[in-house]
Amino acid sequence: MVVVSRFNEDVTRRLLDGAVRALERSGWPAARVDIIWVPGAFELPLAVDRALATGRYRLGVALGAVIRGETPHFEYVASAAAQGLQEASVRSGVPVGFGVLTCDTEEQALARAGGDAGNKGVEAAESAVEMVRVLDTLADGAEA
Repeated sequence: MVVVSRFNEDVTRRLLDGAVRALERSGWPAARVDIIWVPGAFELPLAVDRALATGRYRLGVALGAVIRGETPHFEYVASAAAQGLQEASVRSGVPVGFGVLTCDTEEQALARAGGDAGNKGVEAAESAVEMVRVLDTLADGAEA
C-alpha cells in the first residue's frame, strides 16, 4: 500500500511512480499495490494507520513533499508526519517506508523525485521491502 499526499502533486506523483516501479522489481505487482491519496503530508499518518489496521498489508510506503515557506508551518507538518508514520509502523508491526521530502525549494524537491538527486520514492519502497525481509527473518528465529 502506498499513501500519497496530493499537495505538491507534481513532486509526489514522481515519487509514486518511482515507488511503484521499485515495488514491482521486488515482487509486488503494480496491480496489487493499493494507492491511497490524501490531501497533504499531515494526513499521511492517519491514512497509513487505518490502512495497516485492516491487516491487509505487509508493508506501507508514505510519500509527500513539504516545502519550506515563510512561516514555521513547515516544521510542524514535517515533524507531525514523521512522528505519526513512525508510530503507525511500530504500533502495527508493519514496515512503513518514509518518502516524505522536506526541502527548501520546489527545485530541491523535484531533484529528489527523479531528478539529479535520485528518487526518494524508490528508496522508501526499497526500505519497506528490506524491512519486511528483516522482520520475516527475525520471526523465523534467524539472524537478520
